[in-house]
Amino acid sequence: MIRINFNRIKGPLAALMMTALLCGCAKADQNDKMVTEQDTQGGEPALNVVYDVPVSIPSALVDQNGYRTGAEKAVIFKGNDLPDKFYVYNLDNELEYTGQMRTTNHDDEGVEIKEGYFSDLIEDGSYYIYADKIGSSYAFRIQNDLYDDIFNEACKKYYKNRCGMLISEEFSGEEAHAACHTTEAHLQENPARKLDVSGGWHLNSQADRDTVLGCKIAQNLLLAYEMNPNAITDDSGIPESGNGIPDLLDEVKYEVDWLIKMQDERTGGVYGSALTIRDESDDLMQAEVEITPITMEATIRFATLLADFSYLYQSYDSDFATNCLKCADRAYNLYAGKENVRENAEGFYAAAQLYRATGASNYEQVLTSYFGSDGFESLFRSNEDIFLGGITYISTNQKVNVDVCSKIMKLLMAKTTDIVDAARSSEYMVTSEDHEQLLDDMRTITITDHIIYNYEYTTIIENHAHYLMGRNPEAINYVTDTTERTYKDSDEALGIMNQPLLNAKFIFMLSVIKE
Repeated sequence: MIRINFNRIKGPLAALMMTALLCGCAKADQNDKMVTEQDTQGGEPALNVVYDVPVSIPSALVDQNGYRTGAEKAVIFKGNDLPDKFYVYNLDNELEYTGQMRTTNHDDEGVEIKEGYFSDLIEDGSYYIYADKIGSSYAFRIQNDLYDDIFNEACKKYYKNRCGMLISEEFSGEEAHAACHTTEAHLQENPARKLDVSGGWHLNSQADRDTVLGCKIAQNLLLAYEMNPNAITDDSGIPESGNGIPDLLDEVKYEVDWLIKMQDERTGGVYGSALTIRDESDDLMQAEVEITPITMEATIRFATLLADFSYLYQSYDSDFATNCLKCADRAYNLYAGKENVRENAEGFYAAAQLYRATGASNYEQVLTSYFGSDGFESLFRSNEDIFLGGITYISTNQKVNVDVCSKIMKLLMAKTTDIVDAARSSEYMVTSEDHEQLLDDMRTITITDHIIYNYEYTTIIENHAHYLMGRNPEAINYVTDTTERTYKDSDEALGIMNQPLLNAKFIFMLSVIKE
């Protein structure tokens, strides 16, 4: 089912889009037999086996966090000589559903892969899947608001990593800590000069804060808010909850407040990072902080983010939003005086955000020079800044070139089609096993889904969430650490939520299926 959301499409693009886009059985009877051991003949399930946590990687792969009540639900089976049927049991070992496996593919090692669907099972509860010859899956839930707690946990990671303030036990439990790094920091190139750069987010285990990385994280969080505002609440459990501003915007503002401190008042340039300097015996949270030199990359990333934040924050605090826009303009002008903005993709993205916020012709001219270049189409497919800048352009209320918008929409649809095709052809229903690439692909399809709602897009996005939370070849939940087999049992020691940029992209992806 495809539905075009014209309320989400701004200005002339709405008119452009108007013309351009014309196997399971029901719950088992209570007298049915329960599975207790493998029936090697592949017939009806044997009697009275109680669910046990699999002692090795199971061959029935599920999302260990679970499935939404009304959503598509699938299990992936891998093995040799797989049976035709599978069974879904509740944790009291009562048979709830019998399903038929579908042959799909073989993996790279020649192992058979089958799918099984149990979407008709819509009773909330905890379950596991059993199949003859291969045994049981890990347990999982069916629950309508399944993603709410996971989404809030992912969002609160940034609050727990805040620098410069008390992180209270009320909001963060065992991760609470006293205010840290509140004393003035010194410049790396001039230790005698000191600045107040308290605030922002710790982005690694050394409690470092980085301008470029912080800007990229915040940019993805703002995209999540812009594309799926209904998913963002004002009651996630941070100190600002209940202030009338969506909590994700409050969180980004905390980072923006720090970033403004990182801008040199005289030149408009932006310092690269605030690094903790300590001996191993020193307390990390009270260590000295050293500010690295101004860089043009930090400066242009700062300009891009603050222009975007100004645009989205205007209705909540116009004075602060206007100040952010002035800071962004100063940073952009310094960058433009030192770099050729018409040849650097970062400059294009910054110009797109500043044009959306201001409508100024100098930014439009930079955009026009890119749109007319021979390499724009290939860059849109391959370069993140060109892609995001193009999406920003078609979402502006400012005057736009309708032909350019049409061109960008065609490129977006072509990129989305490639993603859909890759997911359809994958035995695990995903575009890539690389988590960053997978999340980038889902960002693209989420943007498309925002403009042109398509049920298949939403299903593909949710399939990628299932993959990350256990329905993958290693049966690992890479997101949360409370299920039976998680990233702590693998080489991925950190998990996605503990990698700030990946976590921001995960939040963006989850926002569309949580909404």
